[in-house]
Amino acid sequence: MSFLTSIFLTNRFAELPRAFFTPVLPQPLTNTRWVAWNSALAIQLSLPEQSPQGDLKDFLAGEMVSDSVPSLAMKYAGHQFGVYNPDLGDGRGLLLGELTSKNGQVFDLHLKGAGLTPYSRMGDGRAVLRSTIREYLCSEAMAGLGIPTTRALGMLTSDTPVYREKTEQGALLLRVAESHIRFGHFEHFFYTNQMAELTLLADKVIEWYWPECNKEPQPYAAMFEKIVDKTAQMIAYWQAYGFAHGVMNTDNMSILGQTFDYGPFGFLDDYEPGYICNHSDYQGRYAFDQQPRVALWNLSALAHALSPLIERGALESSLGQFESKLSKLFSKLMRDKLGLHSKLDRDSQLFQSMFELLHQNSVDYTRFMRELSNLDQQPTSVVEDLFVDRQAAKTWLELYLARCDCEVNQQGEALSAQDRCEAMRAVNPKYILRNYLAQIAIDKAEEGDFSEVHALAELLKQPYAEQPENDAYANLPPDWGKKMEISCSS
Repeated sequence: MSFLTSIFLTNRFAELPRAFFTPVLPQPLTNTRWVAWNSALAIQLSLPEQSPQGDLKDFLAGEMVSDSVPSLAMKYAGHQFGVYNPDLGDGRGLLLGELTSKNGQVFDLHLKGAGLTPYSRMGDGRAVLRSTIREYLCSEAMAGLGIPTTRALGMLTSDTPVYREKTEQGALLLRVAESHIRFGHFEHFFYTNQMAELTLLADKVIEWYWPECNKEPQPYAAMFEKIVDKTAQMIAYWQAYGFAHGVMNTDNMSILGQTFDYGPFGFLDDYEPGYICNHSDYQGRYAFDQQPRVALWNLSALAHALSPLIERGALESSLGQFESKLSKLFSKLMRDKLGLHSKLDRDSQLFQSMFELLHQNSVDYTRFMRELSNLDQQPTSVVEDLFVDRQAAKTWLELYLARCDCEVNQQGEALSAQDRCEAMRAVNPKYILRNYLAQIAIDKAEEGDFSEVHALAELLKQPYAEQPENDAYANLPPDWGKKMEISCSS
């Protein structure tokens, strides 16, 4: 097919044995049309700047297939809420192939909502407009923030009805990722005693993503260390930016440490360490403050699956480094957000007292950090006014500003408030994808008005920039929009 030749579509995963996947044809939706097309990402992938039509659109929407590059559903397993489930896999998404970007990087092209697969279990293989909008917007919001993430290339809606709690519109998401390999892939082969396939998967992960591991005395151990490191980085960013994933099952954990499978996510509004964004998480397993612990638990589950390939001591050594790696990067991110580039022993106490104060006063996390970044342009009273206990806030601010006085520039001179705050504004967003904003966009979209989806997508490309015409999007949420718990249902 000529259009496939022009976009250089390949599929390395399809060259693996059939134990890894099942070839599946997409099941087309009725009257598909574009809701959004990520022009900037498309250009990087040598795709059209404008939403494609004709054969290319039909292929991306699952209405035309390639004979040379078959679509496939991956097989994997995973621990869901701590319980092992062998019956997982791509239940509503298909790997269409791979695209090579202009800089030579290979990306998976994945179609979500493409219909039934052997791994759909009791589902229908479909995605609805509601969840598709949320994933499209959040993956791009995370990219705008600089947080490791999969990306969204495009989104389509249709006339196909999909039945959930109510009848909804069927939709499709085109997801782009450096890899769709999850912790659960390794778990599947381990628990089914397919050791040759387990070894082959590890070999391919090294070949495709970390070939430098082959230079190490224990390549598989080096691979696991990479996974630990990437996961620690991802979680550090989540915690520093107030992001709650909501469903950290091992089948939702990318080996590359990229935020994956956006479902019942939420950014913090009022700072609440125990924030639960998933209304199905009755025990709070995936609460915001539990994410580091769960990530380590998931890595331990992956280590168990890799135990036939890696000595126990090497696995324990890498796992033992997780908390220190996470803590080190988290501390750096928080110092950057507070404008503190040097490291002093008393900083941890400054951070801790700040978090306690935010929690006790139910202060909006993003607003606080942004207002702190503007102290070169406004009095401290603006920050104090965010707190019920203004005196406690004033006391903390005095300690914080005294700490800032210790900072010097590269010439050894005292760092000016303007320089410090300019650097802080580059890492403390003014705009985030609050759940209430996403809900407003969804409500309008379900009435056929996609203007709010487009407006948010553009806004979140530059979350750190002052956009005076969009100031309303930086408003605090109304009471109905705070601490929204979102369903896993899509």
